[in-house]
Amino acid sequence: MRVEPDAQEAVHERTQVLRRLRRVLERAELTRPAPEALRHPAAAEVAHLAQHALRSGPLRPEQHSRLAARLERVPPAAFGPADPQDHLDRSVTRALRAIPARQGADGQSVTAVLTVWDERERASLARALGLLTRVWPEAAAEVRETVTEIALLDGEAINGFTDFTVHGAVLIHRARLTDSAAGLPGHVRFAEALVHEGTHTRCNAAALTTPFLETGDQAQDADGTGRAGELLVETPLRADPRPLTGLFQQTVVLARSVEFYLRLTGADPAVDSRRATLLRGAHQAVDTLNAHADQLTDDGKRLLAECGTLIGADR
Repeated sequence: MRVEPDAQEAVHERTQVLRRLRRVLERAELTRPAPEALRHPAAAEVAHLAQHALRSGPLRPEQHSRLAARLERVPPAAFGPADPQDHLDRSVTRALRAIPARQGADGQSVTAVLTVWDERERASLARALGLLTRVWPEAAAEVRETVTEIALLDGEAINGFTDFTVHGAVLIHRARLTDSAAGLPGHVRFAEALVHEGTHTRCNAAALTTPFLETGDQAQDADGTGRAGELLVETPLRADPRPLTGLFQQTVVLARSVEFYLRLTGADPAVDSRRATLLRGAHQAVDTLNAHADQLTDDGKRLLAECGTLIGADR
């Protein structure tokens, strides 16, 4: 993987993910779905559940029946908006477990829920994709190869996330489809969100065959708060300390996000302001990760250097 988007490389990495999913399903003696169904995030979830169960031995009959029934219901994958579904609901539950609990202004615990796309939101998504295709066609092409389902969140707890257990799904808060208080247009905000979450998805796939950290497999699921004893560091995009895996992905996300706004520079003061904010975060991420460069593989160091070069002229 390189910091510059590359749809062809993304397809290669996705193929490696699908091969891994097929092997798990074969070990579990589950029927392999057609290639387009296997790309569906719900099929990825079945494979992950089967892999977890296989750690204790062959699947029990009731486990096999339950997973086989889920697999039979998986439709062919198709890029675009996704309304609430069971596999996405379970992903949100995992994500909520992974973040610190907090209360809203009413004293109640904040939460996150999936929501149905309305026509206005679908039109705003189309406008965001059109913008990304126009200003950064390479990134738009990679997103279409990397992402399958785009789900909408409501509630105050989560702004957006990806989850390797439902690989190919990205979950983004519906507010990103509307103009910000600072005047940043909604379709610009959502285009940034697609770059952001699409990059996480790409990193997850790439890390399976090209680890970026010496600790090994760095694909993240929604509950990826770090293993016991793992080093946690401050990061620009999360209030709670994150493992180096999370910081590494944030670094690539921020570098790409800065590049996206560079392509819009001069279009609007709010655009320039957003880019400046992301640029500060990108430099923080690069500096922190450089301090722990001894824990990166050669591929990780190369990608970190590319991120530094991409934002370096703006320091």
